[in-house]
Amino acid sequence: MYEQYIKNYLEETKQIADQISVEAVEQCAEILRTLREQGGRLFIIGAGGSAANASHAVNDFRKIGGIETYAPTDNVAELSARTNDEGWETTFVEWLKTSRLSDRDAVMVLSVGGGSEKASLNIVYALKLAKERGAKVLSIVSRDGGYSREVSDACVLVPVVSDERITPHAEGWQGVIWHLLVNAVV
Repeated sequence: MYEQYIKNYLEETKQIADQISVEAVEQCAEILRTLREQGGRLFIIGAGGSAANASHAVNDFRKIGGIETYAPTDNVAELSARTNDEGWETTFVEWLKTSRLSDRDAVMVLSVGGGSEKASLNIVYALKLAKERGAKVLSIVSRDGGYSREVSDACVLVPVVSDERITPHAEGWQGVIWHLLVNAVV
């Protein structure tokens, strides 16, 4: 009953693996290695399933990678207060301001679309602040990469191989890439 769907999904996964830019992943690894060596912090932002991935990635970058790492979505009280009082689009940027984001730090975006003026303004505003403050920007995104791809110092673009499965592939590959990065920089 599900055999063809499973085969298609796995075949799409192979296609993505063949198309992921090794150079982009290597650029991310170099930035993360330098970040750790210089004592900078890593802030990981994402919404929905990407927020859950951000939380998992925080654990891995801290515990395995030895990088001081945080995700604003892990602080539910602050996130919901900011959303309620200031609006969703301000949540990440205001959190980064309070965290005193600086040129020693990096922001990693996990997102299906990467943010734009029409969707995920919270990502766009956070990245504008990151660029203003001289922080490095890394992203693992899909579709056309959105604003994240435009401003990233290193962007891993998960190619679209099926319009029907953009989100599951994008979010699944976020996990593959961050796990690769954590273990590459150890």
